[in-house]
Amino acid sequence: MRYRILYVTALLVSGFLLVTSRTNWGQRRIIRPISQASRYWSGPDVARGAGLSSDELNNIDIYKTAHLATVNITSTVYRRTIFLEIYPSKDQGSGFLISGDGKILTNNHVVANERQIEVTLSDQSKYKATLLSRDEANDLALLQIAPRKKLPWLRLGDSEGLQVGQKVLAIGNPFGLDGTLTTGVVSALARDIRGENDRKLEGLIQTDAAINMGNSGGPLLDSAGDVIGINTAILGPNGGSIGIGFAMPINRAKLMLDDLQAGRKRPRLGVSVVAVAGDYADALSLPTQGGLLITEVERGSAADRAGLRGGRQIVQIGNAQLNVGGDLITAIDGQPVDRGDAISRALARKHVGDSVELTIFRNGRTTNVRVKLDEAGPV
Repeated sequence: MRYRILYVTALLVSGFLLVTSRTNWGQRRIIRPISQASRYWSGPDVARGAGLSSDELNNIDIYKTAHLATVNITSTVYRRTIFLEIYPSKDQGSGFLISGDGKILTNNHVVANERQIEVTLSDQSKYKATLLSRDEANDLALLQIAPRKKLPWLRLGDSEGLQVGQKVLAIGNPFGLDGTLTTGVVSALARDIRGENDRKLEGLIQTDAAINMGNSGGPLLDSAGDVIGINTAILGPNGGSIGIGFAMPINRAKLMLDDLQAGRKRPRLGVSVVAVAGDYADALSLPTQGGLLITEVERGSAADRAGLRGGRQIVQIGNAQLNVGGDLITAIDGQPVDRGDAISRALARKHVGDSVELTIFRNGRTTNVRVKLDEAGPV
């Protein structure tokens, strides 16, 4: 009897070992349901990295390089209380390096006080900055710091061939949160807005990439990692993003840089204009194809010396009030006017002392006027 019990036991053990060695059963498989029963979550059998899409990888690659060249800019501005007491206040914005020796592009409104500007790099090192140049008409400024080592910088792309719908990435320091990345698309082109001191900014890039207070001056990048714009303004309550942001095209900054290096200054025409066409043009007895209606000519400007005329009377047309009676610009250097920023685009190819030929409609007649450009005037 004793040997029979030993024989049966050995037989059962051998059978168990045979079965468990020739199948995918095993101790872990048998007890796993019991151990997992105490958890509130479950996971994969084998841990692996997230499957990233090509678009996500592109975002990551661009950020790894671009955020190192994006800086935080603080300028001290002295303000006055209602009791006429003066106190220092710090304004914050962003900027980005364009050379290894410490040249930084940003918005002009970010560096309101050029005497006290501090730049913080991505490694949190801080430097005093000096203002090399500013272009108030395009809300641009160029700063210089004296770094202790060669710094990473960003390439400047081409904003001329942008298309609505292409991907863009914005990097900056919204609300002091340094190195923040947001993504979106080009929502529209050639947008005109009112900037600081009610100055008109023409031909801006509109994007839905989130831009908030503190993003001003930071880079707007394309999918190649090249800078195509400088984040400038938003349309939103209390400085918060609602998906409508604006960036200054980078080609404007490239012109400022080229002129600075050559010792030149940007030309100005000296007019304020509004685009009219269709029903508005018909109501004003102007050519239906429309153009740029001159509403104001700055006294002493190039346009004033050339005899261009601004508006003389405010009228209500539809839902808009227009200062009418001025010249209508229908072509610039022989090219028909087809967008609101046509003057800025034409002047981008000019220098102080160059001439521009304007085709204007005045008193029912079309004529050409040659204007010699100078530095005067807001546009």
